[in-house]
Amino acid sequence: MPRDTSTTLIHHPYRPPAGFEAPQPGIHKASTVIFADVASMRARDWRNKAAYTYGLHGTPTTFTLEERIAALEGGRQCVLAPSGLAAIALVDQALLAHGDEVLLPDNVYGPSRELARTALARWGITHRLYDPMDAAGLAAMIGPRTKLVWLEAAGSVTMEFPDLTGLINVARSRGVTTALDNTWGAGIAFCGFDLGIDIVMQALTKFPSGGGDVLMGSVTTRDEALHERIKLTHMHLGLGVAANDAELVLRSLATVALRYHAQDAAGRQLATWLAARPEVRRVLHPALEGAPGHDHWRAHCTAAAGLFSVLFDARFSSAQVDRFVDALRLFRIGYSWAGPMSLVVPYDLAAMRPDAVRERGHLHGHLVRFSVGLEAAADLQADLEQALAAALGTST
Repeated sequence: MPRDTSTTLIHHPYRPPAGFEAPQPGIHKASTVIFADVASMRARDWRNKAAYTYGLHGTPTTFTLEERIAALEGGRQCVLAPSGLAAIALVDQALLAHGDEVLLPDNVYGPSRELARTALARWGITHRLYDPMDAAGLAAMIGPRTKLVWLEAAGSVTMEFPDLTGLINVARSRGVTTALDNTWGAGIAFCGFDLGIDIVMQALTKFPSGGGDVLMGSVTTRDEALHERIKLTHMHLGLGVAANDAELVLRSLATVALRYHAQDAAGRQLATWLAARPEVRRVLHPALEGAPGHDHWRAHCTAAAGLFSVLFDARFSSAQVDRFVDALRLFRIGYSWAGPMSLVVPYDLAAMRPDAVRERGHLHGHLVRFSVGLEAAADLQADLEQALAAALGTST
């Protein structure tokens, strides 16, 4: 029977030959997935990767990315989320219920703390902050309502590297699930699962993407039962990622280790140079001798992200430090990190973490966080030097 052109174009019989292979995986975009017959539709299960059911539950593109992220983290299963914060929220919602408690390090990623303070609190889930440098203190806090302990290495902004082994052992001895924000380590610096972590999340926005142009997160597990809980919540929340975004992360994964080590080397060079400057009170970088948690970093890590913070000498005002940031030309002002462009952000620690500032002597002063990109380290150092001279009136 003759068909209209539009019908022919939609139902055209041509299928390209099988066997095409190229360095990059294909991009598969779908909401609807076509089934050969009713029996095959009814036989498929969205919970595994044996076949496809609906675009939200996975395509060849997203399945491929999940498997590669699981390999990067040393896990067995992975699900993708629209952002790093969405991945954190997914873990919280999968594991916590009314009456439960979650413990967060006091240097946790700020939006994670705000999620606990607002949304989780409305659902009857309480939270408390613990000192990540004190495993005994965590042990004293864990009670019968504690169901989840978050860890972060290194800590957000202030960069303390925690006693991961001590914290994990405490939680495991009490039967409490642990989740690690491994965005800083990126699956390169250390393997959280080898240390005994139950769940590893990562903001793929950072190192796995590497371009400053993708928002995505991941949650990886080794335990099948934990994966099932997370996968079910993932489905209930309708979380999905775009095929083109998954493609960009897949394309960048091949170079993640090269970029991580390059940014690590440049970051250490600049951090060491800044530590010797008279304007600087302290550099917070886990790989530097004497930094908070340096011994823990050395025990577990083979590398460090190109991320560090600087505490300026007390003689400089907040306005002067802001002028220094404004005077930078290669370091651009912006959140996030691990992209090709170096970034800088000043933080008000007294407002951000008043309790920690009071209790920890190393946190006094105006703090500026630097993310080292892929520019030449010598050019970045020259940029820092001209900004110090222009804004603070100092030079060497």
